[in-house]
Amino acid sequence: MPVPPLSGVHRRPLLRDNVFDSLRNAIVDGTFEPGEKLRDTELEAWLGVSRTPIREAMLRLERAGLVIALPGKATIVAPCDLASTRSCQQVVAGLHELAARLAVPLLTEEHISAMAEANARFEQALQDVDVESALTADDDFHGVFVTVSGNPVLRELLEQTTPVLRRVERMRFGSFAARGSVAQHAEIIRLARLGDAEAAARECRENWLSLRFASAE
Repeated sequence: MPVPPLSGVHRRPLLRDNVFDSLRNAIVDGTFEPGEKLRDTELEAWLGVSRTPIREAMLRLERAGLVIALPGKATIVAPCDLASTRSCQQVVAGLHELAARLAVPLLTEEHISAMAEANARFEQALQDVDVESALTADDDFHGVFVTVSGNPVLRELLEQTTPVLRRVERMRFGSFAARGSVAQHAEIIRLARLGDAEAAARECRENWLSLRFASAE
């Protein structure tokens, strides 16, 4: 199992969430590829932590659908399974629809401006084929609704389900297929400015359902 070049990168004791985040990000960004074996000893050397927080993180990653534990054998990075990805997409789309419905009545002009600025960064990142910046800008755009909704359970559920989609998003945001999201974001902003929570929520849901999986099939 190839690991990032820096060993013991986390010299100070990590919280469980930090270990989980590091492993999840390495899977999502392709550092650990689908089907790759994840060995405790190598992960310990990379993260600079004991086996216990790694095992706990693996359980969370398994629940999130990012790893598969083979009893008595190994833990491997889960493949980009089409059925699982579509299932997560439906849940994520519904959660963002709810976030928009809750948030729109509470939005200020500052929130609207933040969404517009994030969409401008998103468009520029797509033009530059800068996948990391596109993902960040897209998260910032949708994050306004999630934050303003005031529902912490929404955020928790999205943190569990979105990583499965993130691998597909990385492929999509590196192609021309994502350009339509810029216009969808603009329409969401327009509806939010009008205070039309139901229409904005529906458009937000459609935006997430527009994510295609041809590259993952």
